[in-house]
Amino acid sequence: MKGPVITVGGPHGTGKSTYASALATALGLRYVCAGELFRELAKEKKLSLEKLSELAAKDPAIDKMIDERTKGEAKDGGVVIDAQLGAWMARDLADVKVFIQAPDRVRFKRIAERDRISVASARRETLAREEIQKRRYKKYYGINVDDLSIYDLKFNAGLFPLEKMKKIVIDNVRNFLAKKSVK
Repeated sequence: MKGPVITVGGPHGTGKSTYASALATALGLRYVCAGELFRELAKEKKLSLEKLSELAAKDPAIDKMIDERTKGEAKDGGVVIDAQLGAWMARDLADVKVFIQAPDRVRFKRIAERDRISVASARRETLAREEIQKRRYKKYYGINVDDLSIYDLKFNAGLFPLEKMKKIVIDNVRNFLAKKSVK
């Protein structure tokens, strides 16, 4: 058996990567991060994430490359996929689709710290990037990222301290998988 496929999605700065990595470690699964691939591509092209998002809005090949990798990883199984469109790309291959959210003030602070920029810059760049992505996902795939009905489990990462939230997410995913395997 290949092992379960878990997707973790949500807006930028919610802690998707932190939770996806914690899930992979706790469940002994591989970890794949589409956002990291996008960041690496931006560095290679010497572009900001916002500029690469604008380029991707004009060139669907950028998204297609990342999305095909996501689909391939889901087919291989035994993986936690950290990707904004992971739930849509994995579709029925995913055993559980997790959505992570957090208040904007928390998101922008995390992004500012990670990228070593001001909170105001993080806010401006993130909102611009998310708006471009929202239009792009609708145009290329017909996906409305504001429709959360595709997700099995939804968490607000701003409710509790990080370690407590990790435990909550991991325990709930384990329980979901256990109940699903009984059916």
